[in-house]
Amino acid sequence: MITFSASFLVTLAVLLALGHAIFAVTATAEKSMTSDEIAHLTAGQAYNTLGDYRLQPENGNLPQRWAALPLTLAAAPLPPTSLPIWKTADVWRYGHRFFYEQSLLTERFVFSGRAMIALFSAATGLLIFFLARAHFGWRGAFLSLALFAFCPAFLAHGALATSDGVMTFFFLAAVSAWWRHLEQPGPGGAALSATVLGLACVSKFSAVILGPMFALCALVWFAGRVGTAGWRPPLLRLARTTAVHVVAVWAIIWMFYSFRFAAFAPTLADGASFNHGWGWMLQDMGWPRKVFIFLREWRALPDAFLYGSAFVLQFSQQRGAFLNGEYSLTGWVSFFPYTFLVKTTLPFLLLLLVGALATCRQFGATRVRSALVRIRPFTPLVVLFAVYWATSLTSHLNIGHRHILPTYPVLFIAAGAFGTWFDFRRPLAALFVSVITIWQVGESWLIRPHYLAYFNAIAGGPANGWKHLVDSSLDWGQDLPGLAQWLKVHARKDPTFLAYFGTGDPTHEGIRATLLPTLPEVGPKRPWHRLSAGLYCVSATMLQHVYSPVRGDWTLGYEAEYQKLRTLETLLLAYQDDPTKRTELLREAPEANWTTAWKRFELLRFARLCHFLRVKPALATMGHSILVFRLSTDEVAAATDSSLKDWSALIERTSSAGN
Repeated sequence: MITFSASFLVTLAVLLALGHAIFAVTATAEKSMTSDEIAHLTAGQAYNTLGDYRLQPENGNLPQRWAALPLTLAAAPLPPTSLPIWKTADVWRYGHRFFYEQSLLTERFVFSGRAMIALFSAATGLLIFFLARAHFGWRGAFLSLALFAFCPAFLAHGALATSDGVMTFFFLAAVSAWWRHLEQPGPGGAALSATVLGLACVSKFSAVILGPMFALCALVWFAGRVGTAGWRPPLLRLARTTAVHVVAVWAIIWMFYSFRFAAFAPTLADGASFNHGWGWMLQDMGWPRKVFIFLREWRALPDAFLYGSAFVLQFSQQRGAFLNGEYSLTGWVSFFPYTFLVKTTLPFLLLLLVGALATCRQFGATRVRSALVRIRPFTPLVVLFAVYWATSLTSHLNIGHRHILPTYPVLFIAAGAFGTWFDFRRPLAALFVSVITIWQVGESWLIRPHYLAYFNAIAGGPANGWKHLVDSSLDWGQDLPGLAQWLKVHARKDPTFLAYFGTGDPTHEGIRATLLPTLPEVGPKRPWHRLSAGLYCVSATMLQHVYSPVRGDWTLGYEAEYQKLRTLETLLLAYQDDPTKRTELLREAPEANWTTAWKRFELLRFARLCHFLRVKPALATMGHSILVFRLSTDEVAAATDSSLKDWSALIERTSSAGN
């Protein structure tokens, strides 16, 4: 039998992990800026070059600094700090100005920022490899790494300039380092564990979940020590190391904020503020409000860090969410189990099912005490998985599959147990695991480069993804380049309309279209307009109206309001286009009334249109996230300029034809 040295095998693992990173980041070369990337990169550049921490403090200091390093090294100039959007920390509009309204090499720097994050994804793969090797040997380690390397979810989020991939690494690294430190005392292990925990705390505010994870690991360790050494020595050791960890975390947090309480750079503080004031941020927060006030008064932590914590807590109480045609502000217990079910590859789900059945059979014949002894080495993994899932199931923030990414490494490591099945003496077992691995690679290849839009066959594949989940589970604004290429070939002279969800810039991508409602509103002001026959390009998130105030069923109240406003359309357009008419109309009502009327009319008009589009087969889809429809004059009129009866008949007729 051929044997390989440990150094050769480790080198092979490193190459596979780097291959994963390259595979991921090269797929993003065909994608536009995703929604959160513009904020991460812009804020990171402000942190690195100006020492001002007001922009996007809620998404982790470290990932934003890290992703922005190429911008920093290239001395890419930020827009003037005299702008009102800088003063008010409007990171979305300021970021749009940074990337799209000055001579910045946008694609190059977005790609570079993504490559920086992809290094963390490669590091996650190596950590999975070494932990799996410790439990299941070399064959198990390579199986775990291969399953991770070709997982569509990590190929998608592992190469985006956001904090999700970074925090996935630190969750696994932190609990592993803590457990290793408990099991193997020594200053080196303590320093490593404390440092990793500190870095986790400046990576994302979900690091607060590490507290109960560490506590449960300590409890298991303490229970195993108290019988042999008594309770006092292990308890004193826990107290000492906990104090060391708290001090290290405190120091690392201050270091990342320049050892300064104020979020504002001293030379730029004049007139500067957070995007939402502290008063607004703390309203209706309950008992945590007093905690934040106390910590601010005593300057226990940097103000930007406290603000980011408060922001996450405030905005996690209610957030628009979509699941299988339903809408909610507080989410569903079923949201993350469902996303796991449909966003995980079928081969991996099958492997997990077989593993679960084998484990139940194995432990079913084992005494409880013996089973606990065998599980003990896996304590940090079990605790990470259990605590994170318990937190996720009770979360009101149901906006993306990415929020459960930290639980996947545990499953990849556990899958390493099948490494023993790679044995020529067990040909059927070896064939099963080989087929699973090849199938995983095949799933990854077939969806490339649209990893973000991956859905398995349970949900009907990626083509039907928009019917089940949107936002960062499918549509994060990434497919403008694909749309631009398609329009060049197919648009001919058709009028084009675009409802886009994301922070990319359609004009920058070469798309010439009349803009329908978009989120967020960051570019130039959209002109008021009529609708006509043509191509309607609609992001899935906009099509499902997740963040619209008129989401859900079309009610009689909406219809009555719409019909009333529809009679004003000609007058509203005259107000915009005819200065003489505008002067006359301003005598009848102030400007705010006309602007408010148009915004409400356009919102209702778009909602009415989307109810029709959701039953009409799309002409094409871009990366499964932007749907394109060709509408005739009659269809536009029936969808937006007709009675409720005619509109309902159109939807029923179209739905029947589609079925």
